Amino acid sequence: MVVGLVLAPGAAHAGRGQTRDAFDRLEEILEMRQEDGLLSARNVLPAIVVSATPRYEESRGWFGPQALAVLGRGFGEGVLRVCEACMGPRTSVTKGRLEQSVGPVSLEEITRLDDRYRGESARARSAIWIDETASGVALRIVHLRSGAVIFAQNVDPDLQEYRGAARSFRLAEELERRTRGDSLTHALFDAGIYPGQHFSFEWVEQWGDTNNNLTGIVLSTFDPVLGLGFGYHRALEFQNMLVGGKLVLSIPTAIAQSATDSDIEVIDPIVTGVFVARYPLWGSNYAALLTASTSGRIAFGIAFLNTSFIPVIP
Repeated sequence: MVVGLVLAPGAAHAGRGQTRDAFDRLEEILEMRQEDGLLSARNVLPAIVVSATPRYEESRGWFGPQALAVLGRGFGEGVLRVCEACMGPRTSVTKGRLEQSVGPVSLEEITRLDDRYRGESARARSAIWIDETASGVALRIVHLRSGAVIFAQNVDPDLQEYRGAARSFRLAEELERRTRGDSLTHALFDAGIYPGQHFSFEWVEQWGDTNNNLTGIVLSTFDPVLGLGFGYHRALEFQNMLVGGKLVLSIPTAIAQSATDSDIEVIDPIVTGVFVARYPLWGSNYAALLTASTSGRIAFGIAFLNTSFIPVIP
């Protein structure tokens, strides 16, 4: 077993065009993820490159050096180690026991090999696998102590697979966040257009054991024409539909009643109840909208999920 340091690898020979272009995109992504803190040195470095595996015979001679070059430029000098024997036969000797293993290496084995051969260097924090795929490259970075996946993406020249992998990773993160019960603030805008009208802004907090409840404040600009109130919604298991309602106080009517000490209605009733159903469309931030109010107005339209029209409001 040899653990060596990668010191600014030089450029490798150009190879398969699609893979080469995917490496260019990967280098850009690594730079962006370090800037936004996702791949911070505290969580990733030093790192062990466990394998750089080509898919095609024509890539065998240049894929490994190119992968190390990209990772070296992405993470810097002296912070990457190459595990030359991680994917080959490995022999370990303990008291009264001789064990030989082949195939994929476990995190425990990687940690044990790093402890044995790193010398005076700091312990490795993560392990890296990089593989050639039919459309580009796949990168996986795993924390050695916890086993948590720090980064996992498929990258192709036009980033089609990257977007798909990123979405799957976001869905997994969202599921974990819901399981922990962490709250999250949403900004919603409802635009009911036909046959009635209902327009409103909402800022709601997501909460509950599985984060399926949303409550917050409502600012209505139609039905009622100008109102302020409270909203509650429930996220259903079926397609993450949001079903709930709003109770909105009509500001013009409230002002008129306080000025005249009588129960008059200027434009709208003093309180309007609105039933709301939102059906997310194609996994996007848009949803089909249905509203029905106690004023007798029914409206179909579109809801904008997590859209902020005022930059200072989350």
